[in-house]
Amino acid sequence: MLSFVVTVSANEVDLASDRLWQLGVRAVEERSAFVDGAVELWTAVGDEPGAVERAAASLEPGWKWRTEETDTTTADTWREFAAPMWISDDLVVLPAWRNAPDGIGSDVMQLVIEPGGAFGLGDHPTTALSLEALLHVMTGGDLSVARPSVLDVGCGTGVLSVAAAALGAGHVRAIDLADAAVEATIDNAVRNDVDGAITVDNTDVSSLSGNYDIVLANILAPVLVSMSDHLQRLTAPNGTLIISGVLADNHAHVLTALEPFRVVETLESDGWVAVSLRR
Repeated sequence: MLSFVVTVSANEVDLASDRLWQLGVRAVEERSAFVDGAVELWTAVGDEPGAVERAAASLEPGWKWRTEETDTTTADTWREFAAPMWISDDLVVLPAWRNAPDGIGSDVMQLVIEPGGAFGLGDHPTTALSLEALLHVMTGGDLSVARPSVLDVGCGTGVLSVAAAALGAGHVRAIDLADAAVEATIDNAVRNDVDGAITVDNTDVSSLSGNYDIVLANILAPVLVSMSDHLQRLTAPNGTLIISGVLADNHAHVLTALEPFRVVETLESDGWVAVSLRR
C-alpha cells in the first residue's frame, strides 16, 4: 500500500489534518518527524499517480509531502477474523472470501463485499448504522417515489451503493476522490449484479448538479460541515439526507451546519451515530 505523508509544523497539524479529511481519507495518523518539532501526518489516498497528484495539489505550498510503500502483510491478517455482519434479520454483509452462514434463508439479502484497496467491509459502526438507516428509509413506506435516486458521497468500498441498488433504487450515483474506492465500488457492484444501477467516479461533490431522493454521506464531521451546503443542495425537496461518521456526544455542530434540515431518526452504536434528516 502507498502511504501519503505530509510534514508540517506542530501549529499547522489541525489545519493539515482537516485538509486531508476533506480529501475523503479514512484515517490520519500523527507521528513525530524528529526535526524541529515537525509532525508527520500519515494517510492513504490511493496507489494511483492521479490520486497522489490530486492530494498534493490540495496542500499549502510550504508543506512537504512524500509517498512511502507500506507493508500490509500484517494489516491484512484481519481477513482471517472477518465475519458476516447482520444489519437486520433479512440483510447481511458477507466478506467475499467467506462462505455464507449455514442455514441462511433464501429471503435474506446478502451483500458480498471485497474491500480491495479501499476502506470498509461494512463492519465499522458508522457503515452498519448507515446501512440500517438506509434500510429504514427504503422499506419504511414513506418514500415519495417507488424507485428513488440515491447519491453516495465518499462511497469507499461501495457497500452503501450496492445496498441501495439491491433494495430497489432507480439509480445510484457514487463518488469518491480515491481511485481505489472507485475501483472497489465497481467491482462490488458487479459482484452483486447491480452494476447496471450504479454510476461511480471521482467527481467532486461541488461539481454535481440536480438532486437525489436519498443522499448518503458516511464521512467524518469536519468534512460534513465543509460540504453541508452541497449536501443540502443535492437532497431533493422531499428527500432524505443520511449522515454518519460523527460521534454520539459531539455532533451538534454538524446538525447546526445542516439547518434547516431537521432530524427524523438517530441511530447509535459504540459511540457513533447515523442521523437521518429532512427539510
